[in-house]
Amino acid sequence: MRTLFGNRIFDMDQIRMEESVTEGSDVCGLSRWELHKNLLKNLHFQEFESQASRDHQAVLLDVRTIDEFRAGSLKGAINMDYLSTTLADEIDALDPGRHYYVFCRTGRRSLRVCMLLQNSGFRVYNLDGGINAQNTA
Repeated sequence: MRTLFGNRIFDMDQIRMEESVTEGSDVCGLSRWELHKNLLKNLHFQEFESQASRDHQAVLLDVRTIDEFRAGSLKGAINMDYLSTTLADEIDALDPGRHYYVFCRTGRRSLRVCMLLQNSGFRVYNLDGGINAQNTA
């Protein structure tokens, strides 16, 4: 249903869907988390690793804590701690011409960082299931 308000026409069905997402209710049986995830390019571990290795603009971003990163990460990854107070500054310093392959342990933190990056105009890929998915690949 479309509604005229002032000089603009609004799609009320779209507004209702967006309101329900922000309120945390389910839309079509999907949680808010899944709706946000569906807005990203999510890759399974083998596809993530393969695509990143072929992409000459690829940057691997490990968004786990520094202690998790030091305990072991994917080869060539750089750490950008999601919990850091400098995360926004680190995002601002990224090269918008590069492609960012983002991962964490389970996929939750990387999804959040991917949303921030994508909303800032970056090309991003999320490792679905995080590096824990490596053991099931």
